[in-house]
Amino acid sequence: MHNGGVKSPLVPRNAALAYRPFDLDRIGAGLVFGESLGDLAEALGAGGTAGAAVVQAPPGTGKTTLVPPLLANILLADIAGGAVTGRERPRVVVTQPRRVAARSAARRLAALDGSGLGDRVGYTVRGESQAGPGTIIEFVTPGILLRRLLADPGLETAGAVILDEVHERGLETDLLLGMLIEVRELRDDLSLVAMSATLDAPRFAALIGGVGAGGGSNGRPDGGQPVPVVDCPSALHPLTVDWAPAAVPRLDGRGVARAFLDHVADTAAASHADAFAGDPDIDALVFVPGAWEVSYVASRLRARMPSNVPGVEVLELNGQASPAEQDRAVSGREPGGPPRIVVSTALAESSLTVPGVRLVIDSGLSRELRRDANRGMSGLVTVSSSRASAEQRAGRAARQGPGRVVRCYEQKAYGAAPAHPTPEIAAADLTGAALVLACWGSPGGRGLALPDAPPQGAMDDAIEVLRELGAIDPDGLATDVGKTLARIPADPRLARALLDGAAAVGHRAAAQAVALVAGDQRAPWADLTRLLATLRTGKDPAARRWAEDVRRMEAIARQEWSGVGPSRTVPASPGEALGFVVALAFPDRVARRVPGTGPERYLLTSGTRAGLPAGSPLAGHDWLAVAEVSRAEGRDAAGTGAVIRSAAPLAADAAEAAASHLKSDTVEADFTQGRVTAKRERRLGAILLSSTPVRPTIDDGRVAVARALAKEGLGTIGWSPAADALRRRLAFLHRELGDPWPDVSEPALLARLEEWLAPELEALAGGAATRGIDLGEPLRRLVPWPEAARLGELAPEWLEVPSGSRVRIDYPDAADDGGRPVVAVKLQECFGWAETPRLAGGRVPVLFHLLSPARRPLAVTDDLASFWSGPYAQVRAEMRGRYPKHPWPEDPWTAPATARTKRKM
Repeated sequence: MHNGGVKSPLVPRNAALAYRPFDLDRIGAGLVFGESLGDLAEALGAGGTAGAAVVQAPPGTGKTTLVPPLLANILLADIAGGAVTGRERPRVVVTQPRRVAARSAARRLAALDGSGLGDRVGYTVRGESQAGPGTIIEFVTPGILLRRLLADPGLETAGAVILDEVHERGLETDLLLGMLIEVRELRDDLSLVAMSATLDAPRFAALIGGVGAGGGSNGRPDGGQPVPVVDCPSALHPLTVDWAPAAVPRLDGRGVARAFLDHVADTAAASHADAFAGDPDIDALVFVPGAWEVSYVASRLRARMPSNVPGVEVLELNGQASPAEQDRAVSGREPGGPPRIVVSTALAESSLTVPGVRLVIDSGLSRELRRDANRGMSGLVTVSSSRASAEQRAGRAARQGPGRVVRCYEQKAYGAAPAHPTPEIAAADLTGAALVLACWGSPGGRGLALPDAPPQGAMDDAIEVLRELGAIDPDGLATDVGKTLARIPADPRLARALLDGAAAVGHRAAAQAVALVAGDQRAPWADLTRLLATLRTGKDPAARRWAEDVRRMEAIARQEWSGVGPSRTVPASPGEALGFVVALAFPDRVARRVPGTGPERYLLTSGTRAGLPAGSPLAGHDWLAVAEVSRAEGRDAAGTGAVIRSAAPLAADAAEAAASHLKSDTVEADFTQGRVTAKRERRLGAILLSSTPVRPTIDDGRVAVARALAKEGLGTIGWSPAADALRRRLAFLHRELGDPWPDVSEPALLARLEEWLAPELEALAGGAATRGIDLGEPLRRLVPWPEAARLGELAPEWLEVPSGSRVRIDYPDAADDGGRPVVAVKLQECFGWAETPRLAGGRVPVLFHLLSPARRPLAVTDDLASFWSGPYAQVRAEMRGRYPKHPWPEDPWTAPATARTKRKM
């Protein structure tokens, strides 16, 4: 089993020390939660030998310090009394969402217990362990416990599990909750406690007790009952809330605005100086969203601290800091030490207490995971902090005395913020979670009591990735390969790349690449090669942890690589090893430079376009293996909406080898400009490798013509005037008479192409040009027989008027459901015409547009007799002076119809 850390050889100093109960009075001195210990003990004892409960207590009450030793004492008492047999040493496993919190909690509890760290109290995080055979309380990160559960589904080594900070809704903690609920159905001696700092405890109580979200029993035969909720009063002292909004926006096109960060730093410096003048023992805690912002604000603070606050120590706290730096930031001021300002990410929000803090400066910004389903990528984005986060940050100032929080944003922004952070399961890439669920026997989370079901789209995408990796079978359960990948403490894609890459570049090179990408370090200017070179020197604070990860990964690769079966890899030179392994892990992110001027743009095999950070050494490389890409705006995104955050150069042949399953070699035929043409295209996903003109086959031509017609309609071929006139006549008869006259609307014609246009389509597919095809003759194939003989009678093309002229009848457009047949004719040509002609077997009268000698409309009518008897007189009066050469008789009934002037009559 790989639990992410190396076992410590530490053992308890003596058996008496190992098995004596924890002194809760001494440990809990001054902690508010001490008043609730009796209630929790009673709640846990209500279920027999082991129970379950939810602890709801605000930050700073001491729940993380007191609940673990209480459960340990219960286990010790049960073993001593014979209530539990078969377990020599009890163990309470406590999850903390962050490594620094696990180390800090273990160190504090061990100190309060008077034992050495790693004896009765210890911790295990990735790459680091201070725990031995005699450890009773072990603090771990959720990922460590997940891998232990997969290796030991009964968790036989533990007598109790405490899930701390469940309100943060971390993905791994959500999974643990569902899995441990199942374990308790098989083990009635396993205690389970979930601890929350917010008011959502009843929800978790119902879930652990087997009550579904809608009040159901989640399949439990006893119907299920919520487990007890143990509350604790707030430990906060009076808190003053001040608002200090900046005059500039918090965010701009590049992310967090530097002008806003300047405001945060200056506000922190001024506020701390004011507080220090009243009480020199006050330290400050500044919250900003990410590691870069921490560094920026800390640097400005060091340069701008007022002279009246001498020797202020500015410390940085974030996930990328070394363990020693993190521990120093959360350890508090040493006796006689200088005043401190700790600039932190959300690390210090709920799971850590920073001693001495009585002043909090809050930017009101957080980093949260968001998933872009269209681009198929997830990443951290900067958002307004939830109200729950803002309250927890503010509470840090009032744990040890009256405090003050200064919020660097408007009060209305606080009111508009969401109540809680977005659960990670709703926004994260679920590939790793899907593998855990497949190994657990709950594909996609089926049957597992999770706080929220995973989004179906994201889970479907994750399952598809696992199928491509060979990690799951058709039923969604883990294969042997999948179980192997699950034992590797990395994303499943990186785990597969570790094993596949070992065969191509060697075990050590593959391990270095995977440990690099899986680590917390941010690549400078997105350049992984530069980060790798820095870590190899051993001078970077993170180098030691990276080297330990490399050793662990290399050992795993040597042990497991033969168990994954054949791979698609080819050898790569040492200089290409990093990019090749990254490309193996993320073939959908292999990227090629887009030619052109301006900022660098890359096209990924997935179809996403992304920019590079300004000044990146990667600029100019034709191919990149991208490890991380995220949504972004601003200059770095270069108008693409995304930025490459970490990548390594890649050779063209290595790119094709790593993403070989995305290669395609196809002939693409198109029907454009009236003719079928074709190109042979070689692609790597969405990336075009080459394009060569070729002669299309008849089959390719058919597909191209059909695609063009479906997209653009029959206008692709074009209607000649004669064909359009015939179509209008047929449409008119279909509208007025119905069957058997054909429907010649665009959808109807496209649906019956084989009936009336097959020979012409075949000619086009074979290379004929549209200019040689008239749709009129094919259209006649749809006219029924013997009705076709009456076409000229029912819908004639021409109408003979009294003057002897033949005038074309203008039928309505085929798509016009209400138009009338129109005859536009000179008024004088219709003298003496009393009866209006009718079409479609007498159903529809012709609509006459009676024109002036200049061919301008004088009247519109479908009743000639009424026109001659009435309106004509007014038209005559107005027009006879304007057109004196043309006849305007008083009696149009008897006047001869003519197209001539009076002189030529």
